[in-house]
Amino acid sequence: MDILALLRDAVAQLVGPSAIFYALLAIGLNLHFGYTGLLNFGQIGFALVGGYGVGIMVITYNQPLWVGVLVGLALAALLALLLGIPTLRLRADYLAIVTIASSEILRLVFRSTASSSITGSTRGLFGYTESFAKLNPFDPGKRYTLLGVGFQGTTLFSMLWGWTLVLLLCLLVFALVRSPWGRVLKAVREDEDAARSLGKNVFVYKMQALVLGGVIGGAGGVFNALDTQSLNPDFYSTAQTFYAYAALILGGAATVLGPVAGAMLFWFLLSLSDGLLRQLTSGDNPVIGFISDQQVGAVRFILVGIFLALLMVFRPQGVFGNKREVQLDA
Repeated sequence: MDILALLRDAVAQLVGPSAIFYALLAIGLNLHFGYTGLLNFGQIGFALVGGYGVGIMVITYNQPLWVGVLVGLALAALLALLLGIPTLRLRADYLAIVTIASSEILRLVFRSTASSSITGSTRGLFGYTESFAKLNPFDPGKRYTLLGVGFQGTTLFSMLWGWTLVLLLCLLVFALVRSPWGRVLKAVREDEDAARSLGKNVFVYKMQALVLGGVIGGAGGVFNALDTQSLNPDFYSTAQTFYAYAALILGGAATVLGPVAGAMLFWFLLSLSDGLLRQLTSGDNPVIGFISDQQVGAVRFILVGIFLALLMVFRPQGVFGNKREVQLDA
């Protein structure tokens, strides 16, 4: 068994673009669920409109890349408004139903043949990152070593600006949750009626949190679009939202760095279990003979799911969370 190879692959996922993407989704969910108590099950929908805002504006309408980024973030804010206005005055489960349904509707609309002239349908969009690639200070064809792990120049550039974006958003969340605005969000999370009795407009604060968290999710979609250099609607499935929730729960909700640490740990564990299972099931005399190579992808999620279930039993606040912060008022 090649332990060093396993660790190298796991470390690559620990700091790689996948961890950045899900960290951005989880930071937005943290504002929704962790600090405000909103159940958003459609965070990937905000990422979809953010990413496609970039691709459509550049490919379909021949606009500069920065215009596409602004349009993508604006569409994420607009989606939050459209979903929040009819639901935030109702019970929390209505928002959960509407968000998960809307994200799936958006995916199906973007992959339909009727919208192929704009979204590319199932073929997707590509070729919109030329101006972004010119900003890359690293040689795209060269392999750089970071933390003992090799990364291509394009991947290293994505990691550089991606982690910078994560850091800036963490600083923003840190400042907001310690402001009077952030304290009202926590009050809304704990007891809406008590916050309302103190003269706070609960609907407005919920809407502000939903829009801000949605825009952060849209920023995750922009990052993914620029990193992968392609867009395909089938990637934006409902499962991606629950991966982000897994990262949030793993790291600890209602903490500034919990979503980031959770995303990193989630992909580290997923990569480590995947590599370990593939080594144990390969060869003529595999150590684990009852699992085939085709089943490894599913079994690794089972193992990580068992770990998360045990974590919820013995440490429900997550690795870095505060138990008092997640004891929501039923």
